[in-house]
Amino acid sequence: MSRYYTRACNFYFGPVSKEKVKKRLSLPVHGNNLISFDTVEVFSRKSVKKVNIKEIKKLNNELRNKILIDLRQISKKKYFKGLKFSNLPILMGVLNLTPNSFSDGGKYFKKNLGELHAKKLIKDGCGILDIGGEATNPGSKEVNSNEEWKRIFPTLFKIKKYKKFVSLDTRKSTIMKKGIENKINLINDVSGLEHDPDTLKVLSESNIPFVIHHTQGNPQTMQNNPRYHNVLLDIYDFFEKKIKLIRSKGIKHNNIILDPGIGFGKNLKHNITLLRNISIFHSLGFPVMVGTSRKRFIKALSGENDTKERLGGTITSSLLAIMQGIQILRVHDVNEVNQSIKVLSSLKF
Repeated sequence: MSRYYTRACNFYFGPVSKEKVKKRLSLPVHGNNLISFDTVEVFSRKSVKKVNIKEIKKLNNELRNKILIDLRQISKKKYFKGLKFSNLPILMGVLNLTPNSFSDGGKYFKKNLGELHAKKLIKDGCGILDIGGEATNPGSKEVNSNEEWKRIFPTLFKIKKYKKFVSLDTRKSTIMKKGIENKINLINDVSGLEHDPDTLKVLSESNIPFVIHHTQGNPQTMQNNPRYHNVLLDIYDFFEKKIKLIRSKGIKHNNIILDPGIGFGKNLKHNITLLRNISIFHSLGFPVMVGTSRKRFIKALSGENDTKERLGGTITSSLLAIMQGIQILRVHDVNEVNQSIKVLSSLKF
């Protein structure tokens, strides 16, 4: 029996979208009538074909039923503790409190610079602050828990007064516990909850929202010739298996975000395939986050070397994700990406 996967495509925006949804010519993405679609791509491991939603009833029972289940997952309204998806996308502003992050290592590491940058990110329009004390980009080495928390805590303590939704970027259960004690709102573990065997226990006991992030290998190994049978479908299967696992561990809430992990154990072709087809992950039924900000694939495509010179590629890839209904963008340059979204919304939506 073939396994099928459904990807929403052929999107409409703004008043055109609302009119088509009203006439039942398209379906909304995550319950938002301002972005909708009227076609799906149906994937298997051997083939792919496009089907207009009006033609689904003509398909055989097995395929039709599978697509209809996926369509309900794609079009249903998303609810998430502390976040609203009525005005998309939500920008997650990156606050690296490390001396060695790939793009801005050391820049906000000392004194009160972390708090000042957090204030700027909030002013520029971020809905989530993502705070991390350990670099996890390719080639980086693990930091011990004491040092990681020492980097995080002073800034985390100071920004409480801003009452902002705070994400804690960590792979370690001990750091997660301390963060939860200090009222963080979200766990963002780039290891896919696999680095620390106690992570699932912490998530289950605390009932904290979290991100399921896909990566292949660890920071030391993940870019050493990464391989997939089919990067798109392999990552989809990874998410399905991980969701089943967390359900078996007693985690029943739906406050979960999926991140396919651009640049984490992927080569250029893998990253391009994911970004072109990123809307496939909507059929899993959870909000999707994408982080392309200043990443190496931009250099490979454009020739720009310095991470600070990758803003154009960051904006382009972010807008491509938005136009496939992605709910959250993780970015360094919040002001510039936010500006591009406002212009796109004015012209397109």
